[in-house]
Formats: sequence, structure tokens, C-alpha cells
Amino acid sequence: MRSWLQLRRRPVKGRTERGRQRARRWASLVFLIGVLYFVVPLIGTFLHSIRTRPDIFLAYRQVFADSKFLEGLRYSFVVGVITIVVSLAIIVPTAYWVRLKVPRLRPVVEFVTLMPFVIPPVVLVFGLIRIYSAKPLALTSTNFGSDLLLVAAYVVLSFPYMYRAVDVGLASMDVRVLTEAAQSLGAGWSRILLRVIFPNLRTSLLSGAFLTLAIVIGEYTIANFLARTQAFGPYLSLLGRNQPYQPAAVSLISFGLTWLAMGMIAFLGRSSRQRVQVAGAR
Repeated sequence: MRSWLQLRRRPVKGRTERGRQRARRWASLVFLIGVLYFVVPLIGTFLHSIRTRPDIFLAYRQVFADSKFLEGLRYSFVVGVITIVVSLAIIVPTAYWVRLKVPRLRPVVEFVTLMPFVIPPVVLVFGLIRIYSAKPLALTSTNFGSDLLLVAAYVVLSFPYMYRAVDVGLASMDVRVLTEAAQSLGAGWSRILLRVIFPNLRTSLLSGAFLTLAIVIGEYTIANFLARTQAFGPYLSLLGRNQPYQPAAVSLISFGLTWLAMGMIAFLGRSSRQRVQVAGAR
């Protein structure tokens, strides 16, 4: 009886092993196709950027020598950092309170945060211009007001990405237990958010922050219609109209900066573990 069962099990084991090998081959093929789809356009862009003969790196030197490149990158970076701070100040307390007190409102909040995917940026910016170009809040008449509108529009655009990142981070921890433990140690709501919730969301916050930063740096429509021509997106568009090779160089440089940011996420998030940090509430 035992030998018969062993004979019956061997083909099943063989079929399982062959299935695993076939799955690994398909996975390798899909991975190879993904790598080619990702790398080939970059190689083509790089080959186009070095077609300046005889100096093949002339486009890169011209980009770094252009003061508008550094100015646009610095302006978009500052706007991106402000956008991240404002977005976190709105999203983290909202997502935390919804998950802790009113979980039935999660579908409503998710629907609201998905609205930027439905409303095009051109509609959003024209709505802002129409409302804030006349009294009592004529913000478009000053540079500071236009910058304020730009940050507000970018905060709205960041909602889908920031809320998903924060919600996933909150789902990986027991929010109720952390809150009750911190309250038992005498922590108030502000200290719970700053000393307990935020440290446990470090990796999620970094992911949402760098996605937001990438969106802000590459955004063109809102910055152009608000006359923020010093931003990086309008600068790249204007450069593409006048120069044949510099736009390719700028694209690769901005891509490298984005990957540098992703590397920072991996480096900073590697040492971060989702663990209880109630001791910070003391």
C-alpha cells in the first residue's frame, strides 16, 4: 500500500517541479521585457543627447551652465517641499482620525482624494484663476499670491498618492492599540501624532513625499497658466522649442535626480521597521 502511494505521488511532484520551472522562465521573460521597455528609451535619449559633434557632451555642459536650469530646479524643489509639508499636515491627521474614529467614512475620503484623477489640471487651474483673479482675494495679481495658488493646486494633485501611502502605512499597524497605549502614558493628540504615528509611518511618508516631489518637478500645465515660468516644467518645455539636444540632456538629468530620490527612500526605509514606538510618547 505504501509503495503504491509513493508511485502515485512521484508524478505529481514532477509536474509541480516542471510547473515551477515554467513559471520561473515566464517570470524571467516578463522581467527581461520590462527591463528592455525601461532601458531602451533611455539609451535612445542618451544617444540623441550626445550627437553634438565634435564635443559629444556639449549639451550637458550647456545645461549646467544655464542659470535658468538651476533656478527652475531650485524653485520647483522649494515648491515641492512646501507642498509635501502642507499635504502631510492635511492627510496624516485626516487618515488617522478616519481609521481610528469613523472607519465608515473611508470610502468617502478615498473618493474625495481620487478627484484629481477625474478633474484635469487645466480645469483646476482655470477655476483657480477665475475665482482668485478678482476681489476680495485677487491672488493672481501678485507673485506671492500666484505662488500660493500654485502650492494649493499641487497639494490637491498630491492627494491620491499621499493618501494611499499614508493609508497603507496605517493599515500595517494597530492604530487603536498605539493610541490607547500612548494615552495611558499621558500623551495628548498632538504628541501621539508627532511621536507615535509619524515615526511609524516614516517609510510610507517618504514614498508619498518623493512621488509628490516628482509630480511637482515635472508638472507643466498649472505652472504655465499661473505664469510661473521659472518653474522646471515650463523651462523644459521652452527649452524643447529652441534647442535640439539640450531637452534630452535635461530629461536624463531629471530622471537621474528622481532615481537618486528613490535610492534615498530605499536607504532611509531599510532601517525603518513597523514597530510600536510608544516610548516616544513619554
